[in-house]
Amino acid sequence: MKIIFAGTPPFAAAALIALHAAGHEIALVLSQPDRPSGRGLKLTASAVSLTATQFNLRVEKPASLKTLEAQELVRDVNADIIVVAAYGLLLPQAVLDMPRFGCINIHGSLLPRWRGAAPVQRAIEAGDTHTGIDIMQMEAGLDTGPVLLEEKVAIAPDDTSATLFAKLSEVGASAVVTALAQYAQLRPQIQSELGVTYAKKIEKAEALIKWHESAAAIARRIRAFDPFPGCEMIINKEKVKIWRAVAAHNASNASPGLVIDISANDFTVSCAEGALRITTVQRPGGKRISAADYLRATKILIGANCNET
Repeated sequence: MKIIFAGTPPFAAAALIALHAAGHEIALVLSQPDRPSGRGLKLTASAVSLTATQFNLRVEKPASLKTLEAQELVRDVNADIIVVAAYGLLLPQAVLDMPRFGCINIHGSLLPRWRGAAPVQRAIEAGDTHTGIDIMQMEAGLDTGPVLLEEKVAIAPDDTSATLFAKLSEVGASAVVTALAQYAQLRPQIQSELGVTYAKKIEKAEALIKWHESAAAIARRIRAFDPFPGCEMIINKEKVKIWRAVAAHNASNASPGLVIDISANDFTVSCAEGALRITTVQRPGGKRISAADYLRATKILIGANCNET
């Protein structure tokens, strides 16, 4: 097939690599414009853009596909199909209608659960035990199109969004190659109206831990928000990110947000239900370190307040 591929992060780059290896004609690659990155805020190309350049594929980076100029880019290719994976830009109806076989999306959930921007993170945050990849036909609605192919993936108890994205990127890359190879035989399955959930975009404002929640919920959010935006607490008037923590028993009567135990290797904070035993942190401007190293460098006392002050 003659393909236009649209994607941005490493999750999408894995699919582009697989499609290229399968011998498809990738006539155009669309990716988001270069973004400032790192401490120097240097403009950096996306993972998909870098992969396309490596394969000497044509890359375009329009800021929007709503302009006539951007739509002409797509129309002139006269593609059989557009394959989308975490592109991050809306495909207007005019673009959806251009390819001969329409547009398909590599979506990181088992639809209709977790339609939207952050299905991987929200699945971990909610405590789901399984997620997966759906290859779906795109339409105007948000991830509402018929599903062509589905692959389930287990969520491990210690999965972060980083590790789960890595698993799903491999499964998604394989699934989209299979879907294109079997495209004529696949029978689209209309999504059920039952069990619909929406995975809203992850916002930095969600990073601050709310100790009035249960320890289990906070521990899940820490894994879900790794590597972005991370979860943080304020202790000793300093914002400290928490990267590893587990829910623990709480035999104290301490208010949520107070340190109730300190050992050589970790420290524990009271929650509304249970307690959070913290094992890996990051101070402002520093790198991830063990709680043991943090405690050697910082004086924390039983009863210290980890609430926002």
